[in-house]
Amino acid sequence: MGITSIARPYFLHRGYMMQKMCEPDLVLSFIERFKSKLVPVDLIRIGGDADGGYLVPDDMQGIASCFSPGVDYTATFENAIASDYGIKCFMADASVEKPPLDNALFEFDAKFLGARDGGINTTLSSWIAQKNPENADDMLLQMDIEGFEYDVLVETPSSVLRQFRTMIIEFHAFDKLFDREFLRLANSVFEKIYKDFSIAHVHPNNCCGIARHRGAEIPRVFEVTFIRNDRVSGCSASGPVVLPHALDRKNLASEPDIVMPDMWWK
Repeated sequence: MGITSIARPYFLHRGYMMQKMCEPDLVLSFIERFKSKLVPVDLIRIGGDADGGYLVPDDMQGIASCFSPGVDYTATFENAIASDYGIKCFMADASVEKPPLDNALFEFDAKFLGARDGGINTTLSSWIAQKNPENADDMLLQMDIEGFEYDVLVETPSSVLRQFRTMIIEFHAFDKLFDREFLRLANSVFEKIYKDFSIAHVHPNNCCGIARHRGAEIPRVFEVTFIRNDRVSGCSASGPVVLPHALDRKNLASEPDIVMPDMWWK
């Protein structure tokens, strides 16, 4: 969805090179850990059949609000959340003046989400504290902020993340996983999430293909749906995890589809 800052994370720049390579076993260990966190749950699709549509656990009743940083020019997910479920959507993106759609349940801030507060920047913690004064703990996060998800997730305390029942996060630049520093960052971010969440679904974005290096196949960009651990039993599916899911759709209709490599889920 939206590009959320003029400056881009250092590992997204064309000039960034993998100077400090890590051992393949460390990357395979990350992938095995990811695979171990997958759980079979009943899923529904919200937001249409292209980019901006996501698979979420069939557990929407009682969600207090949706936080959606990275609006850009697509708001089909947020519009469905508001119109079909009556859930208020807080949206933030300083790269646009307003959401592309009007809805009485939208509340928009022209802010970039990142690791600090000030000016047009805000942290997820501050944003939630402002919009959720009653400290509700059954919210939904949909975050696609073009690489700044790492800054946000490092800065955000686990106690704040636990307020979300479901989190849908698009991760960028994962072809850098063989770089020692990026792998360290990815491990820190994912282990922080794993404390309270399992993985309900993963879908590679067909915008950028799959990188293959030293026995590993790594989607460069992929969407992960996390479910808080206390919600898993209530929407557990009878069968195993199967990818792609029957409800998966290509992000970009004009590009060939890709599927999540077997090593990430089988």
